Amino acid sequence: MPVVLHGRAEEQAEIDRLLDGARDGRSGALVLRGPAGIGKSALLAYAAEQAAGMRVVRGVGIESEAALPFAALHLLLRTGLDRIHALPDAQATALSGALGLRDAPPDSRFLVGLATLSLLSELAGDGALLCLVDDAQWFDQASMDALVFAARRLDADGVVMVFAARPDFPATGLPERRLDGLDDTSAAALLPADLPPQVRERLIRESDGNPLALIELPAALSPEQRAGRLSPVGAMPVADRVQEAFHAQVAALPEPTRTALLIAAADGSGELATLVAAGASLAGLEAAERSRLIEIRGSTVGFRHPLIRAAAYQSAPVTARLAAHRALADALTSATSVDATDRRAWHLAAAAFGPDEDVARRLEEAAGRARDRGGHAAMAAAYERAAELTADPVRRSARLAAAALAASDAGLMGRAAGLADRATPDLDDPAMTVALTQVRAHREVESGTPLAAGRIILDAVPRVAAHATEQATWLLVEAVRCAWFAGDAPVAEQAVASLQELPALSSRVSTAPPGHLGTSTHALVGQAVGLTRLLSGDIAGGADRVRRVLDSPALVGLGVPGLTFTAGACLPAGRAALCEEIAARVVADCRASGMIGWLAFALQDQGFAQGLLGRYGEATATLDAGLRLATDLGHQHRVTHLTCCLAWVLAHQGDVAGCRDRAEEGVRQADGRGLVVAATIGRWALGRLELSLGNADAALEQLAAVPPGGFGVLCAADEVEAAVRSGRSDRARQPLERYLTWARHVRQPASDAVALRCRALVDQDETHFVDAVRRHEGDGNPYERARTRLAYGEWLRRARRRADARAQLRGALETFDRLGAELWAARARAELRATGDVPAAPRKAGDPLSVLTPQEREVVRLAAGGASNRDIAAQLFLSPRTVGYHLYKAFPKLGITSRSQLATITRAASGE
Repeated sequence: MPVVLHGRAEEQAEIDRLLDGARDGRSGALVLRGPAGIGKSALLAYAAEQAAGMRVVRGVGIESEAALPFAALHLLLRTGLDRIHALPDAQATALSGALGLRDAPPDSRFLVGLATLSLLSELAGDGALLCLVDDAQWFDQASMDALVFAARRLDADGVVMVFAARPDFPATGLPERRLDGLDDTSAAALLPADLPPQVRERLIRESDGNPLALIELPAALSPEQRAGRLSPVGAMPVADRVQEAFHAQVAALPEPTRTALLIAAADGSGELATLVAAGASLAGLEAAERSRLIEIRGSTVGFRHPLIRAAAYQSAPVTARLAAHRALADALTSATSVDATDRRAWHLAAAAFGPDEDVARRLEEAAGRARDRGGHAAMAAAYERAAELTADPVRRSARLAAAALAASDAGLMGRAAGLADRATPDLDDPAMTVALTQVRAHREVESGTPLAAGRIILDAVPRVAAHATEQATWLLVEAVRCAWFAGDAPVAEQAVASLQELPALSSRVSTAPPGHLGTSTHALVGQAVGLTRLLSGDIAGGADRVRRVLDSPALVGLGVPGLTFTAGACLPAGRAALCEEIAARVVADCRASGMIGWLAFALQDQGFAQGLLGRYGEATATLDAGLRLATDLGHQHRVTHLTCCLAWVLAHQGDVAGCRDRAEEGVRQADGRGLVVAATIGRWALGRLELSLGNADAALEQLAAVPPGGFGVLCAADEVEAAVRSGRSDRARQPLERYLTWARHVRQPASDAVALRCRALVDQDETHFVDAVRRHEGDGNPYERARTRLAYGEWLRRARRRADARAQLRGALETFDRLGAELWAARARAELRATGDVPAAPRKAGDPLSVLTPQEREVVRLAAGGASNRDIAAQLFLSPRTVGYHLYKAFPKLGITSRSQLATITRAASGE
């Protein structure tokens, strides 16, 4: 029968709008939030009723299954699993492994999320799909990660996802509506017509407009209450009142029916065969269905509302609950379902009321299976419960450490920290110490400060070093990285001193030339030493050390973490092209393997390096992709860093408002979190923006606030120019000396040329300008070359050598125009006009892709390289249908009609 709703016109209209959009090929998502009984499930039923011509998939969260990885996702997608083969191989493998359909562990829970997005798009086909998720707060974490990841990336797929959840359900970034109680008129429509007016008014007032309370409470009234002679309700929360009503209904049932309800409530799976095998009688279940407490559909049993399940379970005595769980465990002994073994382990755990090593071992095995399927949250839950059932303190702490590490991998940093704090801190187990250290440091990196993370690592290293030198080495390199991001030399110096004290490394770290280090691990140590020297103010020693390590062959054996560290070290070594090359390799590896956590780091380095090389369109697209991903992951520190990097690129593109908004917010966040490198990039962005606008005083104020050591040495050249142009050449001497020292030791043509430009500005010596222009030839940095020619042209114009000035200024203008550096191009035009020349109108002829959005640009770039829509979707975390939509939008913007024309366009954009 049709769903009749009262007082929900706005919510119904929102659902109608989403469904109409899906039929037109647009996607959407909505989270309906509210307390129990407020009408969320009724709105989902309305959505299903209105979805004529659409495919509908449904899933319901069950609290007792929240510890089973991907159980809810399997339930939701079960009718479409025959389409998994249509997904890209890596996605099909990841999703099949996560759902237990094949023995292939997923590489990343976010790769499972991408596969979920692709499968939903596949199920929509050429039509539309409605995905309904009820009681989302009870979904296991792995399933919800995948679904929320997919929901955030819906675009042109014709898919609508509607989540119904309690108020505290986390779904950042998704549109939502909070459901309040019904108005008095709508509430009155739900009450029986034969109630006296005073009883109706009291029920409306006491129910707070909760629809379930308005429906269920009248049935629980005594004859005296219905007649108005006694108060119809007591002073307790609405949910409690409704649950009390359900308690009363359950208590009035015969014992076989109560037993059947208890077993169903304890089970959670709803499998009729399992319930009967555990002792639930069919007659009892049928009686419960006649009482409208459960629904039996085929071989599945479901409670009509979660509060009924809670009432059935909580009203039973504890001995009956334990017996129900033991019976269910016995019933699952011979079951063949994928998760039967795990469910049996959890029922045995629920039946235990003291330490039980046999059950703890079974849970530990369940944790291992959860790890194999990528269910890190479920893995953490299993290890935690195993620890609670463990009497031996050493084994208990080891299991708590494993639980903490799994929770950290799941992104549950608060829970991970709590588990780590419960483990005994002084046990002599290096593996456990490393795990706990990683968890505590990760928490600080994500929600505290990198400096605190570095100190946590240093405190733990002595207990690791005596037993595991290589693990201690990696921890200390990580401590240096934390100190680098925090701009803290003492912590970095302490880490390097500890590295030199490790027996297997001491001689090589202190005496061996970095070019002859024997392993990739020692290459990372060399980088750590060099970065530490830069932080400490030893610019010459630090730059020289990092340069020599980067030129060594030992980098070949590095994996993704080591390569990410190396890409970051390239930047203070003046090696933007090498940074971009290494980061691009890491990006490709992460996308192929699903290592999404590292991908945001790699996109940050790749995008910033592209910006340093003057490829601003590419840089914007890359950083935008990294920012979206870091936001999805909840990595706030990475969001701050990427925001500052994006502001730095926008400064070159002349986006004054966009640069200032992002840079100022990024710097504010970075300063508050101790992210010195991020704050440096943000202030550098503002300094360059002010320089391009001709505001030398404002530029100097920003650049002078950058710490002189570490990453800040890269900003010194701009600080020199700002000081000279503001008429305070005395303030240019120190940054000039820093930059000259750095350039001399990194030995790169671009930095040598910029150093000469700085000397020319300070000394007003034309010889340095001439040498600078010559050194720029073929250096791969068109932006700095144009800056030098502009500065030289300005100097020549002031010297009244107009003809010579025009040659330099025209070259600068042509490059600035080609790069899309609009504000710098405007300065070059103004200088040309001052020489009596008439410069060409502003243009972006060198970047035909400038008309595209960042995401369209990335899609076009990959399509031009020959990638299929499926391949592009896998790389950019989109669906193939959305990729096709972006190409459909891009073609008319580019003035082309076929895919074969893309290669020519992208070659022109890259200057080939």
